[in-house]
Amino acid sequence: MTAVKAGEVEGLLRRGPDPRIAVILVYGPDTGLAAERARKLAESAVEDPSDPFALVKIDGDVLAGDPGRLIDEAGTVGLFGGQRSVWVRPGSRPIAPAVDLVLKAEPTGTRIVIEAGDLAKSAPLRTLCERSPRALAIPCYPDDAGQLADLIDRTLKAEGLRISREARETLAAGLGGDRRASLGEIEKLALYARGQGEVTLDNVEAVASDVSGSVLNALIDAAFAGRLAEAERQYRRFQVEGMDASVMLGSALRHALTLLATRIDGDGKSPSAMVAGWRGLHFRRQRIVETQLARWNPEGLRRAVGLLQEAVLACRRSEAGFAHAVALDTVLKLAAEANRRG
Repeated sequence: MTAVKAGEVEGLLRRGPDPRIAVILVYGPDTGLAAERARKLAESAVEDPSDPFALVKIDGDVLAGDPGRLIDEAGTVGLFGGQRSVWVRPGSRPIAPAVDLVLKAEPTGTRIVIEAGDLAKSAPLRTLCERSPRALAIPCYPDDAGQLADLIDRTLKAEGLRISREARETLAAGLGGDRRASLGEIEKLALYARGQGEVTLDNVEAVASDVSGSVLNALIDAAFAGRLAEAERQYRRFQVEGMDASVMLGSALRHALTLLATRIDGDGKSPSAMVAGWRGLHFRRQRIVETQLARWNPEGLRRAVGLLQEAVLACRRSEAGFAHAVALDTVLKLAAEANRRG
């Protein structure tokens, strides 16, 4: 078995994978983290990541229509020699047959990195990579408090900055749903504080757009409570504010995962009792979150998580205008489903 445990991933990335590994599958609900890890793994295998002959990028849906292309790319010699890498980007069609061909073929030395969304344990691609001695399956779950603190410290340290404990805790409270969104907020803060040595709480409050902020919370709460008209109105406000569609979807995904975990852990409890144990939930949101917990069961929340994951991937591959159309459609679907459940 070559499934990597979540706690072992960072150590493996620091050491680098065994060169005998032909395929590395990077998957999970945190699509931003999956994208970051896939990029690092693909780029670290070649001398010049900007060389399109050394680092080949393939869309998953294109590969699904031509399964033999992956093994052809793996066996191709670079124009100027040297190590090659193939980075397969997420798609909606199955690519397990293409990966199976590579794993059954003779080793070529080419590193193949497959970036995917959240895959069920029984998903053919995940099963194939977990069972093969020539593949790795690396999971990507939302950062916990310790991982967020480490991400903040490492990112700021690379810019020659420290951060006070109070500022770190405040910043971390608004992050965590999506690694890409979290990094964007930290990098924006680093740019603002460049040259001053230490990031302060005033810096965080002045710059970091708290992804749990009032506009975003109002939008997400309206959707999961089934308030269709309010959800649409709040999304228009969100868009006018110039906020990023993928950030909103990442935050909604985080909220759905928290609702799901709370419903599972609180099996048999009333919504008010479950809300009482929700760490960090502002008192003004408690009543509407009770409504959400009363309307959504674990099965429905799992479907909501899947819908949001697909929307995040669609936004990443779209222009800004179309990304907002995807995000608004997703919000309204969630609100309609919650309304039906009410």
